[in-house]
Amino acid sequence: MIGCHLGRNFQVTVAGGSYQDGLTAVIQGHPPGMTITEQEIYGDLLLRKPGADELSSPRKEPDLPIIYTGLNAADIIEGAGNKGHTNGTPLTILIPNMDRHFIHIKQYQDTNRTPRPGHASYASFMKYGHDDDAIGAGIFSGRYTSTIVAAGYIAKKVLKKCGIEVFSYVKEAAGVKCPDIDPVQALTYTVNYKKMRCDLDPFYQEVYIRNRITPDMLFLEKAKILAEIEQEIDTIREQAPRLSHAEIVDKYGVHNILNCPDINVAQAMVDACNKVAATGDSSGGVVEVVVLGAPAGLGEPVFNKLDAELGRMLGIGAVKGVEVGAGIAVKDMTGYECNDQIHSENGKVVFDSNSAGGITGGLATGQPIVVRLAVKPTPTIDKPQHTIDKYTLENKDLAAITRRDPTIVARIWPVAENYTAMVILDNLIAHYGYEMLKAK
Repeated sequence: MIGCHLGRNFQVTVAGGSYQDGLTAVIQGHPPGMTITEQEIYGDLLLRKPGADELSSPRKEPDLPIIYTGLNAADIIEGAGNKGHTNGTPLTILIPNMDRHFIHIKQYQDTNRTPRPGHASYASFMKYGHDDDAIGAGIFSGRYTSTIVAAGYIAKKVLKKCGIEVFSYVKEAAGVKCPDIDPVQALTYTVNYKKMRCDLDPFYQEVYIRNRITPDMLFLEKAKILAEIEQEIDTIREQAPRLSHAEIVDKYGVHNILNCPDINVAQAMVDACNKVAATGDSSGGVVEVVVLGAPAGLGEPVFNKLDAELGRMLGIGAVKGVEVGAGIAVKDMTGYECNDQIHSENGKVVFDSNSAGGITGGLATGQPIVVRLAVKPTPTIDKPQHTIDKYTLENKDLAAITRRDPTIVARIWPVAENYTAMVILDNLIAHYGYEMLKAK
């Protein structure tokens, strides 16, 4: 398998599977001297993890990470103050699987002869044969996206120091669309939504706020705590802080379930998704990612265009389309409507519109970069479907008995956000190098 690596300057390699011991992200290209903790990485992972609300799979994975390599184990000299800092070597983040009981494995074993329509199970069997990791779909499961979130958090942290913000939210779900929102307003909303999720996440509170795992602990000490937590998952979940929808709106100014920067639209999305789910079916939607502060000229031409690199987000499971700016809508526009006219204002270049989504010729224009991802409905549904026995080629009927998400769009936005950050940082490192050479 050679498709699990991304990047030229900021490089990420991922491994693992849904029912293997866990998943791993190995990161290279980040600078030394960064302070990184499991707590802050988990602050992003909890946005994607299952079992958090009525729109996600009931699987109860905590997604608690362990940083395994890449940090100084102690001050390099006494009193240096660089214990726990990145040291320039590869950063390895482990995400153990902690909710994989035999009853769930048996459900997959009972259905693995019959590939799920819309899923990778038939194609992966044809590629990897009898030993294909089909328990929980292996690396084709949505669980592998936890590695993208973990690695992308590191990229976001570097970008923030460079004055670049990357954020994402649900633009459309089950046919309900969010109107256009000012990017700064949407960023503020998303920051508040993330704070709400951290404050109300039972594992964030139990593990990190109560200091059951701290940066000073050794790997095996952390592993011991995770082994304890594996036996306490239900108990910890029952201790989750609980606020009503109205209390969350009053305290945080966000919707309690869905990250959409219009609270009323967010509720309409949830209602629409639940209406579809009640029939045993699933729904799709659109995620929007915005990058603020990217310098003009960022990117490369021809084969490595910045928008082409962002198009690699088709590699996220369930994403079936990626568009930048006006995207596919340009087919119905005239040149005059599509062109982003330019004027000078107080010595600064100002664009009158942003049909290009902040990228022309593969290079950033300095405007907000706007990317949208079309997310298909969850392929695992509770409706009869016809398929085959992949060993005998007999025709078979299939109904879902495994755990499933009513919609995936509510969990993909943090994946898209952090994937975008990896692409932007990979290009920014090259951009800084090129600008330095230009100045010589």
